[in-house]
Amino acid sequence: MNHSMINASVSMNGLQQKLDILANNIANINTVGYKRKDASFQEILTSVKNQPEKFQLPGRMTPSGLQLGWGARLSQISSDFTQGPVENTQNSLDLMVQGDGMFEILVDGKPYWTKSGSFQLSVMPGNQGLALTTKDGHYVSGLNGEPIILPPNTQPKIDEQGNVVAYSETGARPVQVGRIRVVQIERPQLLEAVGENFYTLKAGIEKGQALRDAAGLTVQEQGKLKVMQGYLEQSNVNLPDEMTELINVQRAFQLSSRAVTSSDSMMGLANNLRG
Repeated sequence: MNHSMINASVSMNGLQQKLDILANNIANINTVGYKRKDASFQEILTSVKNQPEKFQLPGRMTPSGLQLGWGARLSQISSDFTQGPVENTQNSLDLMVQGDGMFEILVDGKPYWTKSGSFQLSVMPGNQGLALTTKDGHYVSGLNGEPIILPPNTQPKIDEQGNVVAYSETGARPVQVGRIRVVQIERPQLLEAVGENFYTLKAGIEKGQALRDAAGLTVQEQGKLKVMQGYLEQSNVNLPDEMTELINVQRAFQLSSRAVTSSDSMMGLANNLRG
């Protein structure tokens, strides 16, 4: 396989990955708290073809030798954590974090983080209370790393710091049941997106390197992170921008495909001439 065909084939592979990312963004345009993904590419090893000394003529401004590239490959998929549109749902179980913060969710006892605050109350085994959970039944973590549990027949009222107070439908005295663990995003590049709109730490990364507990922030820093009850943060995907980028990538993919076809035709002509 000649150089031009390799270059075009490698480019097609990278462009296909870019198309997959754009398609995923568009598919999640209505997903609560979804953060659009973007792809970064890096050049594959470049080789230099040496030229004879006679090419180094007086007055030449460029260095001798020809640089031969081999296309580009996907190097990183990053998330854009800019805040999405805010929707007022007036539902006491809908929450959002205003600012660079996320909710901590417990999945099989392991912490994950999400911008999606569409929660519900799930009955605990033995009717021991009501747990604040995601729609899939994963527990919302409190400051102590345990689920937020409300007494039966109560509804939560949550302040800007994430403190949860249970109010009884019978008019009994309100009970503070805990505080939702909210984390501030310090280094988003150290987070990795996983399924169910969750984020986890990349391999070898400690929590303190990427995230900070909101409870440990100064009063001024905490003022930038507010838990808002009755609101949801929607996806930050901008459909016109994604469609424009999709068209550009499709055109680049078609161009690379034609380059492979042209290279194959030229190789066929060269073989026939030799024959």
